[in-house]
Amino acid sequence: MKKPVVKVDVVNASSKDSKNSRRKFIKLSGLGIAGSSFLLYGCSEDDMFDPNAPVAGPDPQPEPEPEPEPEPEAFDLGSGNLGILNYAYALEQLEAEFYTRMTEGAYYTGLADDSEEKQILEDTWYHEVIHREFFKTAISAVAPDDILPDLEFDFSSVNFDDRQSVLDTALLLEDTGVSAYNGAGKLIDVDAEMGGTYLLLAGKIVSVEARHASAFADLALGTPTAFARDEVLVSISGVGPAFDKATPPADVLAAAGGFITTEFTANQLPTE
Repeated sequence: MKKPVVKVDVVNASSKDSKNSRRKFIKLSGLGIAGSSFLLYGCSEDDMFDPNAPVAGPDPQPEPEPEPEPEPEAFDLGSGNLGILNYAYALEQLEAEFYTRMTEGAYYTGLADDSEEKQILEDTWYHEVIHREFFKTAISAVAPDDILPDLEFDFSSVNFDDRQSVLDTALLLEDTGVSAYNGAGKLIDVDAEMGGTYLLLAGKIVSVEARHASAFADLALGTPTAFARDEVLVSISGVGPAFDKATPPADVLAAAGGFITTEFTANQLPTE
């Protein structure tokens, strides 16, 4: 771009005209300087136009924040016999994990290896781990995509270094296990495939749970008559307390909720 040029006509004039001409020249010169300064202000030193220069546009819009990931739905135990199997699997996971943690506490490790008490604790631990793995295998064989996941637990209320705390909790879990299997047995559909087998196996497991409960009642309460105490028995047809309790799954899960931290639902479990 060429610099602006102010053209001034020079004329001969009288003294008066000379004064007017000088004023006009000064005025025009001032305009020329002002105009040059204005044009130079908006140009670079080279005053070249680059056709490839980027054109300023509107400020870029900020990137939208990503939508938060939706919370995964809680696992549901399922319906029919599959739901009952997952329910039993949840209880066996709870018991197996309790005894596994027990073996790490000072109470268990401090017992003599040949003591009767340690033998009872160790045998119970083995039994519950076997029960857990049995249900895991059984469910995986028929519904591998619908098996309850591994659960997380909170046993902070249990002092595994203290004998009474461990034995009281063991008795609570075993008594609950007996009443849970009794309550679930009648919900098994024996007309469905493998239904009769599932009921037979539940009966075999609940009898072992009852043996555990009897042993821990003796250890925790210190009396050989505690195995058949009134609080774990009910009367049928008014004949007197001579039958183990049968607790519905909803009540058992509500009671066990203090130990289980993994969320799951039992919305489809049969109730009768």
